[in-house]
Amino acid sequence: MYAKKYGKTIKLFLMDADPEGRMVCEISNWTGKAYRIPRAKVKDCADRSDLKGTAVYILFGRADSPTAKPKAYVGETENAYERLVKHVSDKEFWNESVVFTSKDENLNKAHIKYLESRLCDIAKTAGRFDIQNGNTPTRSAISEPDQAEMEEFIEYIKILVNTMGFRVFEPLVKANDASAQSPDVFYVKGARGASGRGRRTSDGFVVFASSEAAVDTVPSFPKGFKALRDELIETGVLGMSGEKLLFTADYLFSSPSAAAAVIMGRSANGLIEWKDATGKDLKSAEEQEISRAEKAK
Repeated sequence: MYAKKYGKTIKLFLMDADPEGRMVCEISNWTGKAYRIPRAKVKDCADRSDLKGTAVYILFGRADSPTAKPKAYVGETENAYERLVKHVSDKEFWNESVVFTSKDENLNKAHIKYLESRLCDIAKTAGRFDIQNGNTPTRSAISEPDQAEMEEFIEYIKILVNTMGFRVFEPLVKANDASAQSPDVFYVKGARGASGRGRRTSDGFVVFASSEAAVDTVPSFPKGFKALRDELIETGVLGMSGEKLLFTADYLFSSPSAAAAVIMGRSANGLIEWKDATGKDLKSAEEQEISRAEKAK
């Protein structure tokens, strides 16, 4: 029996009346508060008293190349404003920060050390970002009631960070979603050893680790996809194993067609090339889903 999930109300306040500026985010009935602060706006937070207390924070930086991961750093502090000012000077990679504080000032040093360690561990396990922490921070020992409270705090952090567009805590694919029994898994096969498995996600198409790409490409292979494929090989996402060219990890493509093209080594219409276990192509599957949804109204 699954517990029913209820909707959440998230309040956003644009502190600078600018969607690219500072932002305060709150969830109804939660004692926490999140600040999204661009690097260039840190200097404008000197008068924020609620940023002078204990907090856990995340720094975010962009990827260095199309195939590289974006960067993130998880930290804790007893004065968020002073720590961000310091990071402006000593950490070059980041351009956005998200700071989490407590409105009831109930977060102590042990709490934020626990949050820092858990969030860093979750982010590393998810594998979406290149985590800049050298090691997972030491996790403080807290009481069982406090631990339960902090785990709930983490769930709200994950909701807000995801809402802001930073999917640092979300794995590309959940374990059950990669199962061969999942109706959302699609397959592609082609010449020269191409044989891939993957699934649609809300931000693209994920090809699963151990999928096989064609060992070479056709002369007419589009330059853009060739450059992407070459970089995947150079960075080790695609690697030779005997006579096979395999994906060494799950990889997110921008579209089903990009995924199919890289695997097959030729131009490909992903909506037609990807097929489910029954042989139905992705285009037909999506059309059927829309039809069912409309009939259910």
